[in-house]
Amino acid sequence: MVASADAKKHAARIVRRLAKAYPNAECALEFRTPLQLLVATILSAQCTDRRVNLVTKDLFRKYRTAADFAAAPLPELEKAIQSTGFFRNKARNIKACCQQLVDRFEGEVPEEMESLVGLPGVGRKTANVVRGTAFGVASGVVVDTHVTRIAHRLGLTEQTDAVKIERDLMELIPRSQWIDFSHRLIHHGRQICVARRPKCGECPLADVCPKVGVGEGEG
Repeated sequence: MVASADAKKHAARIVRRLAKAYPNAECALEFRTPLQLLVATILSAQCTDRRVNLVTKDLFRKYRTAADFAAAPLPELEKAIQSTGFFRNKARNIKACCQQLVDRFEGEVPEEMESLVGLPGVGRKTANVVRGTAFGVASGVVVDTHVTRIAHRLGLTEQTDAVKIERDLMELIPRSQWIDFSHRLIHHGRQICVARRPKCGECPLADVCPKVGVGEGEG
């Protein structure tokens, strides 16, 4: 879409309110290196960040490098991450991804978007997380389930596809805010604008939110 002046003003108010409400919001996944963030983000699919952090606490002690993950027997890796769900597919992706890091990038996580999305198990969302949080590169807006839900409720997009939602948000939000905006909206989704019965009475965006799709009696 081509954002109208009014749409950009609406988005700017939201950006300011979120910055005031969540000035220190950051990625909830615990990591020390780009590799750890990459693995944690792969594990976070259909899983809570809290559960991922519990799993990676031991996982990152045992597997410290891309070569360690690449060499890990698949059943061993599956067992280590089993509680995150979809563990067989995640284990295959992590092992294959790390093998490519060893073969193509000397064991290091690349910064370029094209290189990241070419890795097994890495889509645009994961690449945006790694680029923004590990490398400080604003290449897009992370669109997860929280961002999808709240962007609709706030009237920032009518799209349902994550890539199209991201395009709409990138059109509305200044590039300098893309990384922080994602973190803040995700925190807002966990704390206030929850999926069922959003806490509209406590919401710092209540007076500027059109509540798209929020049913009567909710909030």
